[in-house]
Amino acid sequence: MPNSLESNVSPALLHTFANHPFHVRKDMEMNELVDSIRESGVIVPLIVRSRPEGGYEIISGHRRCEACRELGIEKVPVRVQELTDDEATILMVNSNIQREHVLPSEKAFAYKMRMDAMKHQGRATSAQLGPKLSSEVLAEQVGESRNQIKRYIRLTYLISPILQMVDESRMAFNPAVEISYMTPEHQRWLQAEMELCEATPSLVQSRRLKEMSQSGTLTEHYLHTLLTEQKPNQRQKFFLNQSDVQRFFPPGYTPEQMQNTIFSLLKTWGHAHEHTQNQQELER
Repeated sequence: MPNSLESNVSPALLHTFANHPFHVRKDMEMNELVDSIRESGVIVPLIVRSRPEGGYEIISGHRRCEACRELGIEKVPVRVQELTDDEATILMVNSNIQREHVLPSEKAFAYKMRMDAMKHQGRATSAQLGPKLSSEVLAEQVGESRNQIKRYIRLTYLISPILQMVDESRMAFNPAVEISYMTPEHQRWLQAEMELCEATPSLVQSRRLKEMSQSGTLTEHYLHTLLTEQKPNQRQKFFLNQSDVQRFFPPGYTPEQMQNTIFSLLKTWGHAHEHTQNQQELER
């Protein structure tokens, strides 16, 4: 383990990890963390490293730091470690990837950053890695298959609006992986047509788009035709716009949390409606 020392520092001296892939969301988990720190303080010190320009870069503890800032805490316990860029990246990913709620985009960029760091280390210490590839080592450590890790990393090639659709469960994961092979320009065409048609391509359609984009035969007219065609076994779909329902939820609620709450309320309503119907039948 790298040399380390513990200290108490002002939150003003703590800076976000460069290109940090994990978001600090104002959600239920964050509210619970704030309540916990308000009651018991910061039990586990943040892991940081010194910055050449002054202050400290947070490796692990971004959410704890934000909670302390919200509470107005003047000193935060930290463990200062001497880490190379690659060591810091690997530790940062390890410390965050096991969160209960991790967005696909967060996994995508975290896996890519860690793979790059492991490749750098592998070139320097190839004897320690042996015959295993970086992807094999990462797969074992995070509990994902090599292919699934590669699929997640492909998401980093999506333009931001489409990646956001994946995070918000408005586009399925596997079609998004195929779309990531399209050129950025073709992705922008697709994003505009998806908004216009209020539809997303199926996996089969996404593979077709990937091939046409790579061969240079894709046109905007074809995109519109494809998104408006009837899919096999297609059923009428019902959509709720996130912006329409978000105002009913506390700030920071993720799309998954909103969806689960809506389903729970609908289930309760369904039971109550069924009970009312049964009562009406008995009274006839």
